[in-house]
Amino acid sequence: MKKVNWKRVNRKTHYWGAAIIALPIIVVLISGLLLQVKKEVTWVQPASMKGEAKIPQLSFQQILDIASTVPEAEIQSWKNVSRMDVRPSKGIVKVRAKNKVEVQIDNATGKILQVAYRRSDLIESLHDGSFFHEHAKLWLFLPASVILLMLWITGIYMFLMPYILRRQNRKKTELREAGDSLSQSLNP
Repeated sequence: MKKVNWKRVNRKTHYWGAAIIALPIIVVLISGLLLQVKKEVTWVQPASMKGEAKIPQLSFQQILDIASTVPEAEIQSWKNVSRMDVRPSKGIVKVRAKNKVEVQIDNATGKILQVAYRRSDLIESLHDGSFFHEHAKLWLFLPASVILLMLWITGIYMFLMPYILRRQNRKKTELREAGDSLSQSLNP
């Protein structure tokens, strides 16, 4: 039976694993970097404005009516609204249209504080793989992360092995030298 060369298996696993996951991992890395700075980079996510009052005073109908006055948002009814985000501490309501335009409205006055395109949702869908296909999360990005974990383990192994081998060789040399000196002292 042929002995398995684990060093070679480890290097091949590392080599091919890196090639297989290169594209999904670069997408995850770049999108993750953008998501890390989304609050600081308004190109990714519009900055949250501040309204006048902490307690929301507008009805849902008033919010919809105000948001529908923004042509870029293309809101005619609730069907055109993706979500609403009420921020009492900031005194605003964020209305996100399905076309990714975000309208920030003052909770108290109904004044439109900001209208901006929001890219963070798109970047999040790239990051988790759902942008490409609903099953890409489980069938592409999950296996890529498992392979990345294997690459990390094999990389640590390749990094530590020279140190471990040097230490073992040093101990063997010390034992051999101790044995030689002991045999010399017993056989003068």
